Amino acid sequence: MSHSKHILPIIIISQFCCTSLWFASNGVMTDLVISFNLSTIALGYLTSAVQFGFIMGTLVFALFTIADRFPPSKVFFFCAILGAFFNWRLIFDNQTFFSLIGMRFLTGFFLAGIYPVGMKIATDYFDKGLGKSLGFLVGALVLGTALPHLLKDMMHSYSWKTIITSISVLAAFGGLLMLLFVPNGPYRTAGKKLDITICFSIFKNVKFRKAAFGYFGHMWELYTFWTFVPILLKIYENSHTDTQLNIPLLSFIIIGTGSLACVLGGYLSQKYGPKNIAYLALFLSCICCLISPLMFQLTNENLFIAFLLFWGMVVVTDSPLFSTLVAQNVASKNKGTALTIVNCIGFAITIVSIQLISNYKEMTDSNAIFMLLAIGPILGLFTFSRKEVHS
Repeated sequence: MSHSKHILPIIIISQFCCTSLWFASNGVMTDLVISFNLSTIALGYLTSAVQFGFIMGTLVFALFTIADRFPPSKVFFFCAILGAFFNWRLIFDNQTFFSLIGMRFLTGFFLAGIYPVGMKIATDYFDKGLGKSLGFLVGALVLGTALPHLLKDMMHSYSWKTIITSISVLAAFGGLLMLLFVPNGPYRTAGKKLDITICFSIFKNVKFRKAAFGYFGHMWELYTFWTFVPILLKIYENSHTDTQLNIPLLSFIIIGTGSLACVLGGYLSQKYGPKNIAYLALFLSCICCLISPLMFQLTNENLFIAFLLFWGMVVVTDSPLFSTLVAQNVASKNKGTALTIVNCIGFAITIVSIQLISNYKEMTDSNAIFMLLAIGPILGLFTFSRKEVHS
């Protein structure tokens, strides 16, 4: 395709702009707590509200096979504009805890038409080298996720409302780019009719199921790690009183390096296969979970930061590779729905994980709680490595 050269960069930029909505409230959390007089446990709830919105959105989108039946670029644009609007609504005065939760829920709901739909658009354009393309795409998601932390560091002289508004403008711009420059891809096979059973029947495929379960194990760890990066840094700073850390900037760098790891993983997957690289990354991040309590004892802050940087890379390297395996093991006309339902279940798992760790954090000062993050990778490695008769 002559124009497919510029397609991937545009999808990447759009994905980056729009997924910055995800952690928008986390970047300005302290300001929200002060402005609206919230309790300190609001962080877990506001993060989970986005995840819950995303789950409900993906469920609706998957059941009605929206990404397969309608032009995906238009779905992406429509959702980007609405997501940007509900994110921007955070800045209105007289918000309550529940109205803020509602706005984050609706932002999450429309992210369901951005992240999986962006991946679906990539699968419509790239058949060969899909792992590499999705590596770039998930890399953009990771960078978009990290962006609010960077904005908080760079814009501390600005009001938090300016930061939220900037993120909304960015998301609307991303949606517009997709609408104007990305037509339907050459590998797109439109689903003709509404078929609610697809969500269930695809799990009968063994290879699809193994990829999906590997992804679920990885998701148990990923978003909880991202949510707790600033807290891990704060715990270290508090227990080493002579240490001063720039937490917003470091949070951006630790989460953001994951984007490079996604791209690198995508390239490695072309040589060694997506399955092998995904397995290795899941194994390494599992080790990070298990040794995390010991790392707080390190007296050298640079070693601690290096550990978090490594964890930030391996925790997400497998994400585009599991999505590649998911997309490769379903019929073309069901790819959008398959990616969406796997996202839906994966993100449902993140809520359980985030709330579990948040609640334990309230109950105990022990850093051993972060070892609970290893549960997902251990189960993922187990199901992913089991030899099946047909595989």
